[in-house]
Amino acid sequence: MPVRLVLVGLGVTIGLFTVSIAHDDPGLSFALTSTLGTTTLLVTGWSLMVAGLALSLKRPRNRAALGLYLAGCAWFLSEWDNPGGSSSWVFSTGLALYAALPAVVTHVALAYPYGHLRTWTNRTVVALGYVVTIGIQGLASAMVFDPGSQGCSDCASNLWVVADRPDTQTAVDLLGVRAGTAWAVIAFLTIMWHVVKASTAGRRAIVLVSTCALGYLALVAGMYATSLGRGFVGASDTEHDLWLAQGVALFLLAVAVLVDLARARLIQRALTRLVVDLGHAAPAGRLRDALAERLGDPGLLIAYPIDDGRRHVDAMAREVELPPAGGRRSTTLRYAGADLAVLVHQPGLFDHPGAVSDLASAVHLGLENERLHAEALAQLAEVRSSGARVVAAGDEERRRLERDLHDGAQQRLIGLSLALRLARTRLPPGATELDAADTELRETIADLRTLAHGLSPVMLKDDGLPAALRALSETLDLRVDELPAQRLPDVLETTAYLLAAQLAGQATTSVTGTVTNGWFTFDLQVQADHLDLGEVPDRINTLDGGLELSPGPDGTTRVVLRLPVSSS
Repeated sequence: MPVRLVLVGLGVTIGLFTVSIAHDDPGLSFALTSTLGTTTLLVTGWSLMVAGLALSLKRPRNRAALGLYLAGCAWFLSEWDNPGGSSSWVFSTGLALYAALPAVVTHVALAYPYGHLRTWTNRTVVALGYVVTIGIQGLASAMVFDPGSQGCSDCASNLWVVADRPDTQTAVDLLGVRAGTAWAVIAFLTIMWHVVKASTAGRRAIVLVSTCALGYLALVAGMYATSLGRGFVGASDTEHDLWLAQGVALFLLAVAVLVDLARARLIQRALTRLVVDLGHAAPAGRLRDALAERLGDPGLLIAYPIDDGRRHVDAMAREVELPPAGGRRSTTLRYAGADLAVLVHQPGLFDHPGAVSDLASAVHLGLENERLHAEALAQLAEVRSSGARVVAAGDEERRRLERDLHDGAQQRLIGLSLALRLARTRLPPGATELDAADTELRETIADLRTLAHGLSPVMLKDDGLPAALRALSETLDLRVDELPAQRLPDVLETTAYLLAAQLAGQATTSVTGTVTNGWFTFDLQVQADHLDLGEVPDRINTLDGGLELSPGPDGTTRVVLRLPVSSS
């Protein structure tokens, strides 16, 4: 802030000092021909300086702010080449820099709002402008101009002079005017192309400043054109009017910068109010909808970093692919050194410098709140996924045990049973011990088969839920009415089978099942009012499903199981 106060004081001083310089020889100054001229001189220069200081407050690292301030200085310096002044260094500074303003304005217009020249073409045009206005029109002419030798004994000394050569000066001045005219046209076309090739968002950011700069350069080219015959800018009424018009154009350029800053401030406030209006309890995704509407990008997507930035998810914890496909762009929103979110948007949406930081500053609270919500959902989804994997692993272990029992112990017991039968044929009649052993062995095999089937029925894995339930109805009081023909995930079919087996083992049960909108609904009618569900409810909760029991007036109970097919 102290630096800016110094610059304010310096700007005021330069302006008033310029008026005093022009007053020393008003015949050579546009500013002192009228009150309007003096007002134009001061208001134009100071407005450019104010715009530069305002831009530096909003965007401290933007070098366009310095360019605007220097443009104000250059506007005043155009009066310093007045030989009637008493200071040689002021007069010499004016001789070198009196024509530099068009190059400075072009530099600002092509660098705004980024603060730097982004293409080699722009850099070349600006460099050429400084060569023409400072190198040829300023220094080259000053080096062969000595006002004392040309009859002005009271004039200030030219510190740049090497040799007084009026003919050479005339040729250099003519070259400077012609080169200045050609360069002004090139600069005009370059700024026009700068606007045309910009994206929609970028064009909105530069159109006001660029339009004012184009108007100024057109007036500069017009003033050069009036001087092509004589090789120097005169003080005719036409040139005076062109100078006043240039002041108006530069004043409007300063106003355009201030309007752009005010517009950015209003957008930031609107976004801040948007987050406040949404509140901390806004539904997930509402912030995205609101931002998409305000920014004019219906496809806008907000991706929140989780797992230390290794993954990105939206507000509903769905995975977001980065970098985006389909020509979309991604922009990271940072606040206080932390990454809040990544915006996936249409190209050019954040071409305006400061737009990203302004947006992050305005909505960081809403983004942080939704990021935490998305992270919690992602963690919950991971817990549920882990639970589903545990259930699936348990089912796989049950199938492995069933295979081991069937292929191992059961087969050996069957082999033993056949051996007993063979041994019994070799014993005399009446040997009941082997008969009793054979009966016990067959009962053991039956129990083992029942145990293996309870662990994981083979038919469920091979043929699906309908076939397994119909096989179960042969041993239990179970009626299968209607089930989807399609195969469902193993863990889902096993859950439905275990529930049907648990209930059918207690009372008469009928079942139906449907798949609608990604959900499997398993409806069971049980002829009992007190049911033991065992561990099935825990399994259902782990799979993010639901279980509803509705007792009926006739002692029956309706049990409805719902499981998501996609997450099973």
